[in-house]
Amino acid sequence: MNENKISQLFGIQYPIIQAGMVWASGWRLASAVSNAGGLGLIGAGSMYPEILREHIQKCKKATPHPFGVNVPLLYPDIDQLMEVIVTEKVPIVFSAAGNPKLWTDYLKLHGCTVVHVVSSVKFALKAQESGVDAVVAEGFEAGGHNGREETTTLTLIPIVKKAIHIPLIAAGGIGSGPAMLAAMALGADAVQVGSRFVATHEASSHINFKEEVLKAGQGATVLTLKELTPVRMMKNSFYQKINNLYKAGATVEQLQETLGRGRAKKGMFEGDLVEGELEIGQVAAQIEKIIPAEAVVKEFIETYNSTLNSLPKID
Repeated sequence: MNENKISQLFGIQYPIIQAGMVWASGWRLASAVSNAGGLGLIGAGSMYPEILREHIQKCKKATPHPFGVNVPLLYPDIDQLMEVIVTEKVPIVFSAAGNPKLWTDYLKLHGCTVVHVVSSVKFALKAQESGVDAVVAEGFEAGGHNGREETTTLTLIPIVKKAIHIPLIAAGGIGSGPAMLAAMALGADAVQVGSRFVATHEASSHINFKEEVLKAGQGATVLTLKELTPVRMMKNSFYQKINNLYKAGATVEQLQETLGRGRAKKGMFEGDLVEGELEIGQVAAQIEKIIPAEAVVKEFIETYNSTLNSLPKID
């Protein structure tokens, strides 16, 4: 895999990127994935600027390998987050939830490799036009904030691949080596993995949340709140509140009031399984145990190769 476009772009061993997830991906997880040969990302979406600086500095000490930061572009203190990223000389930045034109030139001027997360061909083309080095095409299956199109990864990857000429990273529903193989067979150069890394020892998410992920079966998650920002979450008591509001014909204002602030922190970081927002992907139904991040990377590579070798030839 050393000749892989993404492995070469980032200077990593394996084309596996750990998603920058709010409340789950601090420096411990990012450094563990980078040490295992993938690319670890610190999730800046749940961090104030000085907290982000602390995580970046700790990550530098914990790994000699490349790592990056995922930053949502719609956050109010985005200027301060970007200043921290460039002053700390973070080599790789994944941007999401906003217009990549706003910050790509600035980041590249400061030596950053820039990747943007998209959910459609339209936004992939806009990201390419803005000058990013690669795009992540994220399917409907993914946990957390998602696109409104509801296009599955299996459908999204080939049509984005056909439309762009820069490297493509597949995301959404990729929780195993065979799934990685499928994504790359469809044209992806690498995969971004979120939910599987939530259920690791190094993830900063609360143990209550991790254990709840292990209990998830098929249909345990749903994409909702499209009127605000589409988000895939588990069907807990908080979700039922939202669902009841929809049944009652609630307004956008009523939905926003019920959502309030800090729901994801309450659920994912503080472990409130009743009133918290539990963001996780459909692939949670496949996750059976909490293991080290290094073991996740190793399992991906081993099962990728064994599945590739076991595929029947059709003459």
